[in-house]
Amino acid sequence: MTYKALSSIHDRQEPLFPGRQPTGKEQAQEHIMRPIACLARIAERILNAFMVFALVTLIILVFTNVILRYGFNSGISISVELSRFLFVWITFVGAVCALLRQQHLVVTTLTERLPPPVQAVLTRLVTLAMLGCSIMLMIGSYKQAVLNWNNLSPISGIPVGVFYAAGLFTGIMMSIVLGYRLIIPATPCPTQPEVE
Repeated sequence: MTYKALSSIHDRQEPLFPGRQPTGKEQAQEHIMRPIACLARIAERILNAFMVFALVTLIILVFTNVILRYGFNSGISISVELSRFLFVWITFVGAVCALLRQQHLVVTTLTERLPPPVQAVLTRLVTLAMLGCSIMLMIGSYKQAVLNWNNLSPISGIPVGVFYAAGLFTGIMMSIVLGYRLIIPATPCPTQPEVE
């Protein structure tokens, strides 16, 4: 099943298996894929909107602060800390979006030369390893967020745990995406862009 097939499910309600009658397993997969494809698109749009908002806010804060410092010998004291918080969140949310689109760096020198059944096993093992790392990120970030939530930033008063909450959010989202890929490994992620 390709991204084009997933896209046609959501956009035009075309059959997933044109020209033939799908098997029972394929029908069940089609019923599962429709809401997941829709949910993945909505999640990606929300994450992208958040990153755009955060990046625009970061640019405005930094630009205004530079103009005020060099032009008027003053500045917005909160902008430095807020910019740091936004940069951390943009980075972590961007990692989730890259995982949704399968745009993380992949080295396929060895796997391309192996037979398809072995490739499928290796894909599951790699996904399982990534899931393990995401769970470790989630647990570690949760512990650090709880530990540092009462520590406030000196200027803005924002809890330092907000930094670590970005890792917690990313760990949860990546675990969901990777868990999905373990359950349905042959299907690319619903938001993967179509390559011609």
